[in-house]
Amino acid sequence: MADAAHATTGSECHVDPDATVGYEHAPDAQPARIGDRATIRAGTIVYADVTIGDDFTTGHNALVREDTAIDDDVLVGTDVTIDGTTTIGSHVSLQTGVYVPTHTDIGSQVFVGPRAVLTNDPYPVRREADLAGPTLEDHVSVGANATLLPSITVGRGSFVAAGAVVTGDIPPETLAVGVPARHEPLPDELAGENAI
Repeated sequence: MADAAHATTGSECHVDPDATVGYEHAPDAQPARIGDRATIRAGTIVYADVTIGDDFTTGHNALVREDTAIDDDVLVGTDVTIDGTTTIGSHVSLQTGVYVPTHTDIGSQVFVGPRAVLTNDPYPVRREADLAGPTLEDHVSVGANATLLPSITVGRGSFVAAGAVVTGDIPPETLAVGVPARHEPLPDELAGENAI
């Protein structure tokens, strides 16, 4: 349900009774703002201090943490976690179980396949480091179970194969495949832009 003090929703929105929109994480939190025609399914939690455009859809049990900005026509699938302080463009599809850490930037017309994991900490628990998630430029596709390490940029129109482990930047319109991912020319059948 939308907390009237901590959320505003546009017209033609449907929020399941078991969903929470505007979860208050701090006393000075600003209301979550959701655009028109949203569908927010049971178990989903959208924090306060989140701004989302029109035509937003979630699966069940999705989590969108504070300081996240999402544009129009974005799908956040079942069991997706967006850990906050993230920007997401328009026409983006985050499939079941995707993990998006803080300090991540995702462009427009981006597809991220099931159980893909983006990371933001180069030295987990070992030493202090600035957190910096990946940047996925426009028209990127990421296959199922791929892992993207901190601070890397996936260039416009690139394709990350299923199961790949991306340890460095990927140039635009490149195929990244393997562990660690190697760069190959984008095959003709994968060329072009995403239409989400």
